[in-house]
Amino acid sequence: MKEIMPINGVFDMPALPYDAESLKVISASTLSFHHGKHLRAYIDNMNKQLVGSGLEGLPLSDVVRRAEGGLYNNAGQVLNHIMYFEQFGNANHNPQGEMLKLIERDFGTVDAFRKEFEQRGATLFGSGWVWLSQQADGHLVITQEANAGNPLRSGLHPLLTFDVWEHAYYLDYQNRRADYLAALWQIVDWQIVASRLA
Repeated sequence: MKEIMPINGVFDMPALPYDAESLKVISASTLSFHHGKHLRAYIDNMNKQLVGSGLEGLPLSDVVRRAEGGLYNNAGQVLNHIMYFEQFGNANHNPQGEMLKLIERDFGTVDAFRKEFEQRGATLFGSGWVWLSQQADGHLVITQEANAGNPLRSGLHPLLTFDVWEHAYYLDYQNRRADYLAALWQIVDWQIVASRLA
């Protein structure tokens, strides 16, 4: 996971690394609201709350590990959303190499992993995130995180996440969260996910 650093004390709004029309399973309209408005608001709120917090100048991952209250909620959502948006693309839709070996070791098959990941995302009550992370011993684990939760807080190394807040999918899938989760595999860029391995 690459470190995200503030510039002159504030975190910038990252651009999407692809054309908003190109993902197909997530519409440009959803990206306009989700990336352009939700993430923008989290970044603006976090930057305001950082002032006087004692966490100014730290990498975003350290802010997420150490912050509490409203600052934690906004910082968590910023990191979560950046990882979510950056993991998509129009290539490398199947895990390869070391990533594939780890998934097969810890879940049996890619299909078994996907099934468990989707199930954990579909059954998370309320709003939050489903994550694939790496434990300190290198093994992979799937976790559910409510609200702004990030596996960093539990000592895990996050690799892949699907957002299950309704704003991530409601314009495109209405209440069909399971359909949204299943569709996202078509746009995951596993080369990016593998680059996050510890």
